[in-house]
Amino acid sequence: MLIIKTTIMSHQQYQNCIEACYACAIACSHCAAECLKEEKVQDLRRCIQLDLECASICKSAADLMSLGSSFSSHICHVCADICKACAEECEKHAQMGMEHCRECAEACRKCAQACGEMADAA
Repeated sequence: MLIIKTTIMSHQQYQNCIEACYACAIACSHCAAECLKEEKVQDLRRCIQLDLECASICKSAADLMSLGSSFSSHICHVCADICKACAEECEKHAQMGMEHCRECAEACRKCAQACGEMADAA
């Protein structure tokens, strides 16, 4: 059963998390686009898929927080989980010198932390 918290936070209270989500969405979209240009793109399928999923959930989370939605804490929990998974995958490729994956992993970690904190506070 889904329990919706009745505490609705203002847009301003969400601002840091919203900014982290949008920054992460941009980093993930960039990472996916750059991965598609790599010679061995078939080895990057999971990375690209997670990049796309992460960008999508980050934009959705930011949009709901901007609306002051009562579902913000729920989507922030999911967003944090997907960001962590994307960061872990990107870190594998960052170790092989893919700078776009390193930047994406960093943005995902920041977003996961911000969303986790927001979900717990909301």
